[in-house]
Amino acid sequence: MSRNQKSVIIIKRPKVVEGGHHGGAWKVAYADFVTAMMAFFLLMWLLSVTDDQTRLGLADYFSPTIPIHSSRGGGDGPFAGATMFSQDILARDETGRESEPGLREGLPAEAEAGDAALDDLANELQGASGDAVEADPLLAHIRTRITDEGLIIDVFDIPGSPLFATDAATPNPILERLLDMIGRVLKRTGNAVAIAGHLAGPDVGAGRPDPWTLSSDRAQFARARLVGAGVTDERLARVTGKADRSPVSDTADDARNRRIEITLLRRFPD
Repeated sequence: MSRNQKSVIIIKRPKVVEGGHHGGAWKVAYADFVTAMMAFFLLMWLLSVTDDQTRLGLADYFSPTIPIHSSRGGGDGPFAGATMFSQDILARDETGRESEPGLREGLPAEAEAGDAALDDLANELQGASGDAVEADPLLAHIRTRITDEGLIIDVFDIPGSPLFATDAATPNPILERLLDMIGRVLKRTGNAVAIAGHLAGPDVGAGRPDPWTLSSDRAQFARARLVGAGVTDERLARVTGKADRSPVSDTADDARNRRIEITLLRRFPD
């Protein structure tokens, strides 16, 4: 090697890997955890902005003791596939209190034999979606429930849309339309029918008409309208006025307490 040449020194450093290769499995697990947490908080948010009636409907859907009927779309029934009311079959409200006595569970075998006709009627007329109410505001006045007595149709006041004139048995046009709709459906069945008139707490008191007479007069109007729509007089089992003695709400001035209750009575085998 000459004096002018420079020696080249090469330093070779080994690569040290500490702990070895971990892979990406932890990323998948973490992603699953984040997704689950996001779904959970989304569910909690949806529940917080949902109204009580929708939450009760969800609870009913997941309750094995509550019969759920699928809604029908299209058809040649009385409303051409659109249904006239929704079926509320509630075991308990959100406070855990029984909402209606004598519901379907625990009924004797002979009573269950009469349920098929009631279920078929409820299925055909059931308004299961909010779209039905938007399509026909009349549906907001109607709720149904099935008890050991039969299929009960409540036709009630809603704020800004009363069924009768104040302190009178003079009907508003919306009630006439509702009773005509219900009558056209009930005339296709053979079950007996019971009708009851109900008032709200504020309808009773000094200076007001006699509540028993007023509720009876309103029930009598409903009877005459249903008969005019095709329900034969022979099928009428009773027509009564109950004043304010049988509210559906604990709040005395709740508009739903001011109602006409139409019951399609259950048929028991002989």
